[in-house]
Amino acid sequence: MDVFSTRRRNFSGQTAPMEYWGADSETGRLLDVLIGPIDNLNRILPTNSMNRKLIAEGVELDIPASRAQYQAVIDCFEDAGAVVHITPPDVDLPLQIWARDGSFMSPWGMIVGQMAQWWRRGEYGPVIDFCAAKGIPLYDKVTAGAFEGGDFMMVKPGHLLLGYSGQRSQGEAALQVKRWFEQEGWDVCLYEFDPYFVHADCTIAMLTPSLAAVCKEVVTPEVQAWLISLGIELLDVPFGYIGSLGINVVSLGHDRVLMPKQSDFLAERCRALGLTVYDPDVSALTQVGGGIHCMCQPLRRESEKQ
Repeated sequence: MDVFSTRRRNFSGQTAPMEYWGADSETGRLLDVLIGPIDNLNRILPTNSMNRKLIAEGVELDIPASRAQYQAVIDCFEDAGAVVHITPPDVDLPLQIWARDGSFMSPWGMIVGQMAQWWRRGEYGPVIDFCAAKGIPLYDKVTAGAFEGGDFMMVKPGHLLLGYSGQRSQGEAALQVKRWFEQEGWDVCLYEFDPYFVHADCTIAMLTPSLAAVCKEVVTPEVQAWLISLGIELLDVPFGYIGSLGINVVSLGHDRVLMPKQSDFLAERCRALGLTVYDPDVSALTQVGGGIHCMCQPLRRESEKQ
């Protein structure tokens, strides 16, 4: 079984995959998932331009609705057969609900990221505590700058997309993670985008091993060409759905996708392609600056390595 350690990475590459935990794609069947706690979520914080606008307008968080929607998302994961784990809550971390951002899973262990905003920087602590309790080793820790999990996307086994805007995730940190994965023999594509979009997972999402939701108006031609070169078909999502986090969706594996109710455009097209769609309402949660993809971090997926 896997044993907790604070750095499992082999500095020369060829790190052995973990025996139990781990993921090598965004689309393998989801078996275990980490969800951030909602315990201390009680207000809207200025995490992005949308949040700052809501604060200026005097909008307040609907706490009862947020908690009900949070539970509805958990119910979807459990209905899909995934074991749900909750990060230990910390009273000083109001945005722990976004479990995707502070750390991200690899085939070889958890990678501890580095949050850009000071009020979220401590989120690494409860994640490390959780990993120690579950025997999940750390692959390594980002030290070259800020890098957040919404910009980390294993599109296929052996192929990694790393986004950065310079505001939340920084190019220097992306290059650090890129170096690690290239040492492990992975192909890495860098994706620089405007800070308005916050994270890469607001503009790109893997739906199945051969299908990605992409806002073609935003995603660079180079990244689109890279995805196509991997045999991935691009389902174009209109720009207007980015603001409602309509591309911030999660593949559950086996042609099943979890997405927000607000993503009706994408839901309709996925169903037309024969995919099973879970689409709970998360409109109250979205006001806090994240979506369904932001809420969860896969801890264990079936490998899709051929």
